[in-house]
Amino acid sequence: MGSLKMSMPLQRGVSGGVRVSDSSDDLRDSQMKDKSEKEGHLTLRFPFAFLFTSNSNSNTQSTDPYSARTRHRLMLLFLKISLVLIVVLALAGSFWWTISISTTSRGHVYHNYRRLQEQLVSDLLDIGEISAGPTRWKELEYCSVDSENYVPCFNVSESLDRFCGPGGSRQECLVLPPLDYKVPLRWPTGKDVIWYHNVKITADEVLTSGSINKRMMMMDDDQISFRSASPMFDEVEDYSHQIAQMIGIKNDNFIEAGVRTILDIGCGYGSFGAHLLSKQLLTMCIANYEASGSQVQLTLERGLPAMIASFVSNQLPYPSLSFDMLHCSTCGIDWDQKDGLLLVEVDRVLKPGGYFVWTSPLTNARNKEDIKRWNFVHDFAESICWTLLSQQDKTVVWKKTVKTKCYSSRKPGVGPSVCSKGHEVESPYYRPLQMCLGGTRSRRWIPIEGRTRWPSRSNMNKTELSLYGLHPEEVGENAANWKANVRDYWSLLSPLIFSDHPKRPGDEDPSPPYNMLRNVLDMNAQYGGLNAALLEAKKSVWVMNVVPTAGPNHLPMILDRGFVGVLHDWCEAFPTYPRTYDLVHADNLLSLQTSQRRSSCSLLQILTEVDRLLRPEGWVIIRDTVQLVEAARALTTQLKWEARVIEVESSSDQRLLICQKPFTKRQSI
Repeated sequence: MGSLKMSMPLQRGVSGGVRVSDSSDDLRDSQMKDKSEKEGHLTLRFPFAFLFTSNSNSNTQSTDPYSARTRHRLMLLFLKISLVLIVVLALAGSFWWTISISTTSRGHVYHNYRRLQEQLVSDLLDIGEISAGPTRWKELEYCSVDSENYVPCFNVSESLDRFCGPGGSRQECLVLPPLDYKVPLRWPTGKDVIWYHNVKITADEVLTSGSINKRMMMMDDDQISFRSASPMFDEVEDYSHQIAQMIGIKNDNFIEAGVRTILDIGCGYGSFGAHLLSKQLLTMCIANYEASGSQVQLTLERGLPAMIASFVSNQLPYPSLSFDMLHCSTCGIDWDQKDGLLLVEVDRVLKPGGYFVWTSPLTNARNKEDIKRWNFVHDFAESICWTLLSQQDKTVVWKKTVKTKCYSSRKPGVGPSVCSKGHEVESPYYRPLQMCLGGTRSRRWIPIEGRTRWPSRSNMNKTELSLYGLHPEEVGENAANWKANVRDYWSLLSPLIFSDHPKRPGDEDPSPPYNMLRNVLDMNAQYGGLNAALLEAKKSVWVMNVVPTAGPNHLPMILDRGFVGVLHDWCEAFPTYPRTYDLVHADNLLSLQTSQRRSSCSLLQILTEVDRLLRPEGWVIIRDTVQLVEAARALTTQLKWEARVIEVESSSDQRLLICQKPFTKRQSI
């Protein structure tokens, strides 16, 4: 068993880190006590010991046996009373200490907080008072080497379906990065160059990549390059221009045509979406779970939106009418299978007037079998009121109808029926695919051409907000709060927050650069306020807005604002690979989870999953009640995070918990 050493917190982009052995030992339990004593913390002792000594000396001079026995009994009684008083004083001191923390002035950083808390528990354990209660905090072990790219809920079976049944999704250990892992390069450099050892892909998989998206890769020493100097760049540029022409868009101005958000199915390695960023388009990549050469993993490593999802048997975790365009370039899906059921799911998540772009050899079929398959897709698309706009080479573009009357005007028996009111849901989480056309009854049935253009779309007017039952005052106040929060958050994203620095980070020190973060996960996105505030502050980030299934479903509004997001149950693992995000943010998520009486997970399990999602040197910001923040703070010791609690306002019952995950590396054998 080798020793473990933890690194000091580092800035993003600084290479290196502390190296640890392949298997971990229990660490620093005794070190914490020594450090606390150096910090001046009062350790509980026995102040009345001198009385016992004095009495004992006097006893030696007595010759009365009866008197000696009496004094002996009194001494034992006095000893018991003293121990009880010590315990009472310790508990009272702990209570006073907690109250003093909760009333500290605004902006105060609690220095040595963890050491003090751990020392108190250590002292009480030493005198046996809570020997039957909570045990000493113990750091979690590191996972084995084969867990470096472990994805819960997908590694449990050969099926492409997500499975998060009992015992199939949890690992109570911390996932270490690969041996030669390096902190990703900052945006925008990181979009074009990634470290080869950060992702699970082989040189053979790079060389044999087939689609346009995948061929945009070149090996260079220990890097994978997607630079525009590649000959394939012109091919992607031409492909994008071709799609614009087929739709009838001038000057490739997709925004003016109402397109902002795109769902890219089987996205390769995200090159199409990376190119569209220059046109202000936001592309979400989805692909099946892949043990190696993963499209999703490489796309996220480049700083582009992606998640694991598949067209198998369940609906995608998005509400109806979510995206302006769906794109499939040699995505490996047989759209003619299951009687067209998968095309019905495309129709469900596509906004009225949205586009379905399909590039496949099947669209230019020559043999009899392929022609039959193509004819089925062509006829089925027509039966669900799609209009074939254009077909060039291997690419076909359809446009979804904007008129619900089209469905009732079809001949009897042609195409699937419209979903009944009972089948119209805005939370399709683990919901089986349905052979009916959804979204037709929604108040959100608005053609993409009739929606506000981006970026004005992100700030909804009174009429638009009324579709979600919201008032401008409520949303406006929320937006103002998030602008202030982002300013505060950004000033705290520095390792200085964990030092005994005499001033609050951000008051005089320069703020972190605008591109310090790229991939951001908002665990309880609410209206998408954090996303909007980050963009308004011109931070170079994209945000995965997660709407918990345990709370109100504002995901339709978030998607309609021009952002990307997904429904998720945080008692399950998030559908992505390890080391995915630079920042994980949780605003009142813990309160939401604990309000669920039947919650099937613990706070430690949620935080362990956050650790899996975080890149080394990544950040965590938790905003919640004092009690829940204190509970989460105690658990950061087990996760090996650096952490500080910060007061929000002197009159507020909420606190901020700012954490940074250290860069801990596995030592070679």
